[in-house]
Amino acid sequence: MTAPTAFDTAAVPTRCNSPEDRNRRDAATRELLAARASSTDDAERQDLLDEAVRLNLEMARGIAKRFRGRGAESEDLEQVAFLGLMKAATNYRPDEGVPFIGYAVPTIRGEVKRYFRDCIWTVRIPRTLQDLQTRMAAALPLLAQELGREPSLEEVAVRLNTSPALVRRAEAAYGCFNVASLDRPINDNGLVLGDCVADHQDPSLDRFEAVDMLAPVLDDLSPRDRRLLELRFIENLKQADIGTELGISQMQVSRLLHKIFQRLRTRLDPSAAMI
Repeated sequence: MTAPTAFDTAAVPTRCNSPEDRNRRDAATRELLAARASSTDDAERQDLLDEAVRLNLEMARGIAKRFRGRGAESEDLEQVAFLGLMKAATNYRPDEGVPFIGYAVPTIRGEVKRYFRDCIWTVRIPRTLQDLQTRMAAALPLLAQELGREPSLEEVAVRLNTSPALVRRAEAAYGCFNVASLDRPINDNGLVLGDCVADHQDPSLDRFEAVDMLAPVLDDLSPRDRRLLELRFIENLKQADIGTELGISQMQVSRLLHKIFQRLRTRLDPSAAMI
C-alpha cells in the first residue's frame, strides 16, 4: 500500500545536500507523523509511518556508515540503523515542536551502539557500565526530544542520577567491539588487511556528524546571521569585507560573529556557555 494521496511526497528529497532539502524532508516527515498521530485507522497509520520511514532511510544509512570497520557487517549495521529509524518514527511526538532529525539521529545512534554492546563484545566491561549504557540508550532519545538537540554529558548524568565521569566511561566503552586480524589475507597476491588500513581518519565522517549536529541549530538563525556565517566561512571574506557587503562596520561584524558563536555553543552544549 502507498501513503494517502493527500500526502504527495514524490518531490521530497531523500538525499539532502542543503539545509533547504533537510527542511523539506523534515517538514514532510512531521506532517506524515502528525497525521498518523491523529488517525484512528490502523491501515492509514501504518501507511503514514512507512512513508515517513522511507523519506529518512538515507539519513539512517549515513549514520550506519559511520560505524563501519568496527567488526560488524555493513548490511547488519544498516538493518540496525533502519530499526532505530522505525523506533524513532514510531515514538516521535510531533506536538513537541522538535525537528524530527533532532530526535531521530540520537535514537538511531543509540540503537547501533546497543547492537555493538549486546551482540559483538570482545572485551567485557564492568557490569555497572553495561547497566549504565542500557539506561543511557533508553534515556537519550527522550532527553533529546525534550531539549530539541543532543543532550550534553552533564545533562545525561543529571537525568540518570550519576556522575559525568561514569557517563564518559560508558560512552568510551562502546569501542570494545570485535576486531578482525590485521594479518588476514584479502586477496591472492599476499595483500593483508593491515595494508589497507588508512593511517588517518576519513574527514568526511567528522563532516557528516558536524552537519547532523549543526543543521537544526543553524536553521534557527536569522537570515542575516546565516548570511554572516556564509560570507565568513564559505566565501572566506575578511571582517572588513563582510562589513562592506552588509553595510556595517568591522567592529559590528566582530561583535555579531561573537554573539552567533555564543548562541551556537549554548545550543550545542549549554555547559560550554559557562566557560
